[in-house]
This record gives sequence, structure tokens and C-alpha cells, in this order.
Amino acid sequence: MSRTCFYETLEVERTVSDGELKAAYRKAAMRWHPDRNPGDAGAEARFKELNAAYDTLKDPQKRAAYDRFGHAAFENGGMGGGRGPGGGPDMSDFMSDIFESFFGDGRGRGGQRQSGGRERGADLRYNMEITLEDAFSGKTAQIRIPTSIMCEACSGAGAKAGSKPRQCPTCGGAGKVRSSQGFFLMERTCPACHGRGEIIDDPCTDCSGAGRVTRERTLEVAIPAGVEDGTRIRLAGEGEAGLRGGPTGDLYIFLSIAPHPLFQRDGADLYCRAPIPMTTAALGGSFEAPTIDGGRTRVKIPEGAQTGMQFRLKGKGMPILRTKDFGDMYIQATVEIPQRLTARQRQLLEEFAQESSEANHPETSGFFSRVKEFFGGV
Repeated sequence: MSRTCFYETLEVERTVSDGELKAAYRKAAMRWHPDRNPGDAGAEARFKELNAAYDTLKDPQKRAAYDRFGHAAFENGGMGGGRGPGGGPDMSDFMSDIFESFFGDGRGRGGQRQSGGRERGADLRYNMEITLEDAFSGKTAQIRIPTSIMCEACSGAGAKAGSKPRQCPTCGGAGKVRSSQGFFLMERTCPACHGRGEIIDDPCTDCSGAGRVTRERTLEVAIPAGVEDGTRIRLAGEGEAGLRGGPTGDLYIFLSIAPHPLFQRDGADLYCRAPIPMTTAALGGSFEAPTIDGGRTRVKIPEGAQTGMQFRLKGKGMPILRTKDFGDMYIQATVEIPQRLTARQRQLLEEFAQESSEANHPETSGFFSRVKEFFGGV
């Protein structure tokens, strides 16, 4: 084995960090790998030296011994644990390390996998329609949903009582198998256990080895005051049970608010269209308007009110979610023209028309004045 200093072999300082050490090794290994230098004995020897150096320095205990005693620390025991040329890790270890750093190996950094094929249950969606009054006051609703729950016969294990799953011998419980094809490391789902990491020889008869069964459940859903159309409520852990005792998914309640016969909603504000008799609009007056809480409030109509005029009722709208504040309510006036007149009513209106002047209809007279100017200009 070369007596060159391991730090010099990897071209790093003795104070190099673990991350910098790995980066230096990757760069050098990619350069000197035999697959990239076919027939070059020097490159192969250099690659062996790199593996031996990195196998020592990446291990904290070996590195501490090497820093203190140098090569003498391993004169009798060799490098140990190596599987590749020169006792160090082979190229599959190198590529596996790179693969794991980017994608994870299903058991560590890149994406934690539940052992024993315990897969998380699916999330569920439930659509619920509520009334505007329910959105105003809030309510507790009961829903019935069919969902998968943990099998009680096998406690979610999937194996028949008295037996238990065994570790898959093909993948060692990882659920995945790897194979090297030249310079590349290929990973695929284990064909023996289908990615579960376990094999059940005697499955539970109630759940057929799935560890869960389908049942209908009744749940209570607390709907807070002030929810809007499209609000989503999450019930953690109320989704489908996981496979073979895996964690349960979540249940999402999507709310929709049914149309109301009197009110239209815009955020926290409510709008109510109120027809007003022509006489009330002309003379002024008042009327009682309904409110969303089931009460009534008196609205004063000024003399000469017109269609489209709005009357604001402060604090009579919807509650604002998770606050103590309320929106406002707006009454939109629509002046109603009387229909099916009696002879007396017609006579009175004709007398009123004779007594009317431009001062009584400023908008009408203004409009026709502009029309006259328009045609005069033409």
C-alpha cells in the first residue's frame, strides 16, 4: 500500500471538514475511476489509493488514530471493512453515496420510509353544504363517511393471529433493491415484497393481509363562525388507516354555502335588495329589514330616495373568522312603480303629473336637456 499521506492523496488539509472531505473524494474518484481510464494501470492504482485514504478519513475513529499514529495505526489490522480494490470501498459504494445524497435511500436522509411496509393512509375529502345562518353562528355537524380503519383482528399487522410478518430476504427489509450497470447504480422496487420490506406467509383472514378494513364512521365536525365558501377544515388522523399499522391519513372537509333567499355575501358584508313603494321613496319613511341573526332593524328612508341608494347597517354583517369583529349589512333600495291602478289612483297620479315641474324630476329634465343639445349640435 502506498505510504503517501492520506491527506495528500485526497489533496486536502488536515483540518478539512467531513463535507469538504467527501467532495474532494468524489471529484478525484470520478477523475481516476478505471471505467473512465480503460487500460491505464496508473489510474487504477491511483483509484485504489483514493479509496484507501477516504475509507480511513471518513471514519471519525480511524481518522483520529491516523492523525495520531499515521500509517502505523493500521499496519497489522489493514484498512478493514473494505470491499473494493485495495481494501477500500468499491465504485458501487461511491455511486450509492452520491445517489443517496440526492435522492435518499428510503431509510435515511432523502425520504424517511416506514419500516415493515407500514405505508401512510390516504387523505380523504368530504364535501359539505351549509346554510348562511350556519356560517354566521357556527355549528357542530355530524357526518358519516366510509373509510379504511385498522383491522382489529390483527392489530394492523396484516398477519394472522399467532404469526407475524418476516423480513424480506431479497431486500433485507428496505423495500428496494439496487444493481450496478457500469458506471450507474440502478434502484427499483423489490419484486419479492413489492416495496413493503416484509413478507406475510399467513395473512389475516379479516383484512387479507392489508392490515385495514372498510367501515362507515360517524364523526363530529366543529364549524367555526365566519367560515366562507370554499373553507377547508382539516381533521388530523381521520383519513384512511395506513397499511400494516402505518400512520393514518387526514380528512379534509370542504365547505360550500347554499344560496340565501334574502342575502348575498361579499366577504364579511351582506347585501339585501329591498323594494320601496314609490310613495315612501318620494315622501320618506321607514321599514323593518331582516338581519342574518334572525332579528329585525328599522331602516329610515329619506325623502326623494332613488333606486340604487344603499343604507349601511354597521356591524350587522357576518362575523370575521377568528376575531370578534363583524362586517356590515347594506340595504339596496329599489323604488317600485305601482301596478294595476284603480280609477281613483290613476286620477290622482294624473293630477300629480299636472302639478309636477322640472324641479320635481331633476335627473329627467337634465337628461332631456343633454339630448336636446346633442341633436342641436348634430
